[in-house]
Amino acid sequence: MKTTRMFIALALASVAGHAPNVFAADEAYSLTLKDHKFSPAELTLPADKKVKVTVKNLDATPAEFESDDFKAEKVIPAGKQVDVFIGPLKAGKYEFHDEYHEAESKTHLIVK
Repeated sequence: MKTTRMFIALALASVAGHAPNVFAADEAYSLTLKDHKFSPAELTLPADKKVKVTVKNLDATPAEFESDDFKAEKVIPAGKQVDVFIGPLKAGKYEFHDEYHEAESKTHLIVK
């Protein structure tokens, strides 16, 4: 019985050590949205890594973080924040915006 438990524990530890964690981001970043503009105006992220970007909406109206370039869409209630998981992305420049105020809010991710 002890041998069986030890074998199972070793097998699980081996699998856990080699399995990718698809839900955890490698790095975390922050954006704020005020007066329908994102800050920083351009956010630089590492290439080929999944990252968490926390978007805090400081406006009195809801916003929608959206990008057609990297397929993201998330509503952010007024005065709240949300986490958006992005990537992994190849090096390049990717546009994103607040869907509700697109003209004022267009900006870019720079991925290096």
